[in-house]
Amino acid sequence: MVSLLQAYADRPDPRSVAVVGNQPLPPNTQRAKAIDACDLVFRVNGFVRDEPEGPPTVGSRTHVVVFNRALRATRWVFENYRSRLYLLVEPGRLLWEPEDIPPWWPRDLGFVPVSNREVTLPLSEALGLATKEEGAWATTGTMAAWIARTTFPRADLVLSGFSFIDDPDQTHWEHAAGDSCKVGPEHRIAAEGRLLDSWTKTGNTELLR
Repeated sequence: MVSLLQAYADRPDPRSVAVVGNQPLPPNTQRAKAIDACDLVFRVNGFVRDEPEGPPTVGSRTHVVVFNRALRATRWVFENYRSRLYLLVEPGRLLWEPEDIPPWWPRDLGFVPVSNREVTLPLSEALGLATKEEGAWATTGTMAAWIARTTFPRADLVLSGFSFIDDPDQTHWEHAAGDSCKVGPEHRIAAEGRLLDSWTKTGNTELLR
């Protein structure tokens, strides 16, 4: 997966990486510019991106899409899909999740399954989760951030759109695309928020609210 990420980045050794979650955010020109200036931009599940006629908010560039089988696809998810890398996270396969692919998935679009052994379980250990025993694992957004941070540890990391860093007790969340849902019982978002917040104190991770 490292070589694939390098291939899709603007440069093989990215100096800056952005991971954009799906929290609704107000317009902010500086935030949008900072995200789009990164060498590699991750977006998650049913993401939104800025349109030319709209206010600058979360930028528009997308190199990598990290998604799960419960993806609620927005109109931005498959734009220019031949030029993006799609990574499927499937932690539920450790316990019960089927292998089914949504019938609406483009037939000519491949994706790369993310290794549970190499990504899910080390992340769960960092979060203090007993995934196989408790059926608990990280959200797709945190998995994307973990992939970015561990793959390119020397790169500057920009995080944005992670509501649980500031609101770890929420039981529902709103998405930038306009929908909402319950926080899944498999997630421990307070632990995720603490982990991501701890990265911002290392000197090369910035949280853009």
